Amino acid sequence: MRPAVADEPPASARVVAEHTVLALNESMMQLYETSLTKFTQNIHDRVPVILALFNGQGGQMILYRPGQPPEVAAPVPIRYQVEKSVGHSSMAIYQILAPYLSDAYANQLWRAPVAMYRTQNQSALECLDALDIPDDARSTLRSVLERNLAFMDGCLAKGGYSYADLEDYTRGTTPLSIKLIGSASGVQVGHWMRVIEDWKKDLGTHWERTYAATNTSHVARRNHILYTILVQFMGTEAMGDRLFLLETPEFETTPEQMLDVLARIVADRSLGMVFFRDLYLMGDVELLGDGARAAIEREMAERGQEAVLPTLAPFRCNDWPWTTDPTKGTGPARLEDAVFGCPVRPEPDH
Repeated sequence: MRPAVADEPPASARVVAEHTVLALNESMMQLYETSLTKFTQNIHDRVPVILALFNGQGGQMILYRPGQPPEVAAPVPIRYQVEKSVGHSSMAIYQILAPYLSDAYANQLWRAPVAMYRTQNQSALECLDALDIPDDARSTLRSVLERNLAFMDGCLAKGGYSYADLEDYTRGTTPLSIKLIGSASGVQVGHWMRVIEDWKKDLGTHWERTYAATNTSHVARRNHILYTILVQFMGTEAMGDRLFLLETPEFETTPEQMLDVLARIVADRSLGMVFFRDLYLMGDVELLGDGARAAIEREMAERGQEAVLPTLAPFRCNDWPWTTDPTKGTGPARLEDAVFGCPVRPEPDH
């Protein structure tokens, strides 16, 4: 039994005490998870819930009606994915070539992936006529693919490329990319607007009790399409109250994970009211925030500096969950401004 038996000095009274006290929190977390399962079921039984999940197909929306199976909405029309795929093709060429810009003529590792991707672009071009899309959209797709092929053929024929070559290609493609972005976004927005509009009519008076949540990664947070569509029908008063933008480390997540986070927020609100007399203090605000804020102020004061802290605002807030102050920051605020130029404030010195 020697290998399996602990052969170490007995724990001190301090270590035993630490383990005993810390066990309280471990048990609390287990009890919390058990209760959360019940809270989640209570939410399903009493109020409608809409989940709007980000994905590469333009999103997925699911309606959970009390006591009924989940209702998964029809997906965004395939045109969205087609236009997005071709729009990304130019970026893919950049990704292939960018690592070898220092000396593309000497380092030929780019040739094989370019030749492979050229074949894929040619195949896509040849089947455009079979797509069920409007002629103007087909024309834009053809222009992008033909430009891709011409540039790749030029690189292969010359045996290399320069930064100027790559920049000229990408900048020339940008107007077409913007056109595809606008077209694909129109398809996506129109589809989900109709879905939410129909659900709102079906739910009737229950709409005012409906919770909704959508997920986002950091890069997709600003001007989030699915969240903004939901606001059009739920109203700004629902933001931060019944409508949530949940940040996730990945572009995509699962309905189960979304429901878990939503249940935690709603359940913790009742806890906040019971303990701290405020419905939004536990489920929407970090409890240690105030203590940490005061500690930061003290620490900075000891260093003879002023603490940089966020403005104190009420716990309950219906502001947009992203940057909204146009007087702060630098540079353009729209894609068109960045590409086609606009008066901008100078960048700060670094």
